[in-house]
Amino acid sequence: MKDHALLQLAFGALSPRRIDSLVVRHGSIQSAVAAVTGRATNVPAIACDAIGVPFDVREAELADLGVAFLSSDDPRFPSLLGTVDGGPRWLFVDGDLPQGPSIGIVGSRSCTAYGLELAEAYGLVAARLGWNVVSGLARGIDAAAHRGALHAGKPDEGSGRCVGVLGCGIDVVYPRENRLLFHKVIDGGGAILSEFPPGTRPDAWRFPTRNRIIAGLSDVVLVVEASARGGALITARIALDYGVPVYAVPGDVDRRTSVGTNALIRDGAFPIFGPDDLATVLDLLRPVIDRNAVGV
Repeated sequence: MKDHALLQLAFGALSPRRIDSLVVRHGSIQSAVAAVTGRATNVPAIACDAIGVPFDVREAELADLGVAFLSSDDPRFPSLLGTVDGGPRWLFVDGDLPQGPSIGIVGSRSCTAYGLELAEAYGLVAARLGWNVVSGLARGIDAAAHRGALHAGKPDEGSGRCVGVLGCGIDVVYPRENRLLFHKVIDGGGAILSEFPPGTRPDAWRFPTRNRIIAGLSDVVLVVEASARGGALITARIALDYGVPVYAVPGDVDRRTSVGTNALIRDGAFPIFGPDDLATVLDLLRPVIDRNAVGV
């Protein structure tokens, strides 16, 4: 079955580009798995061995972890992510994927105290307005945005939830300092998800890959602080390619962590001047997003 082959292939922890290449070359997911396990490809031996583990063994491993495997055909797969080009073929999910509008709040790991304060305030105000907060659970801006959202109140009282998108296995806490935050995201009714199978190390090349998932899950993206290069700008560029509105927080022209956000604003991103300003923007956008969600 296709879903069985998908799960096996997912455990190879290959890059999306390599997976696409295998499927195109061999004509289907099932044929790609057969070629890999038959050592008829140039896939590394360790990945071949992982892909060769039977479906029922992998299914039992995920059950033990309490992790769901969602293919892009699964009705539980995020609807926004299912409509973008180059999106993931599957997700490993711990927790409950929330409904409703979502804002991606991203920024630099090496941020300022001012940036941390703003990110937490933005996460708080967005969640209080019923927006889910999507980010990468990285140190710095990402973690601060999640902390703010978690302070907004209980989801059953109308507050938004958190969605953390990892660049490693769903059972790998990275950075380790965010272990408690990981648990709070789940306990707060949110979800942690990854395109990569459990046990996958946080290799550097996996993080730009996960940024397209953050962009694809978001109705709006806000960049709080960013240097001239980095993951936050990658997320912003992908969001623009997806047609997702991008907002950025302006900063001092001589501050390294404002170079990226100021450049985004120069190139057409909308500036956000504080939590009240973000609240106004989200209130204005909410009716449009709600109408789009129901196809009106």
